[in-house]
Amino acid sequence: MRCPKCTSLETKVLDTRTGKNETSIRRRRECLDCGARFSTIEEVLRADLQIVKRDGRREDFDRNKMLNGLKKAVEKRPIDAMQIEMLVADVLAALEREHDHEIPARAVGEQIMERLKRLDKIAYVRYASVYKDFRDLAELAREINALEEG
Repeated sequence: MRCPKCTSLETKVLDTRTGKNETSIRRRRECLDCGARFSTIEEVLRADLQIVKRDGRREDFDRNKMLNGLKKAVEKRPIDAMQIEMLVADVLAALEREHDHEIPARAVGEQIMERLKRLDKIAYVRYASVYKDFRDLAELAREINALEEG
């Protein structure tokens, strides 16, 4: 594992824990060269996952695409990278439980929004505004009002 601070390959594992959904492993590491400490998450990657788009097209699942959408939603919010990684791992575990190797794009968005709603309401609104493709301010206002009531 490469150190994110100095890029050294000389690291050691300090602590290993099972993720809360038991589909991932969280490791606390220390760089032997610079002493920096960092966390990693290890999970099983399924190469056969396909996303079924709304128009019926299929494309290979791209974890980075999910991460990039989440990073935009949580930008300048008090959410750290580990929380995002755990959210992604949780979403993937839930999707794999509910679906086989073909996952509807709608299900991905709904799983992410469900978790963002609990994690950070501003990030949720940001993500939902892109996912739900609000046509005007009234639709956005209705979503925010529903969030405040719920």
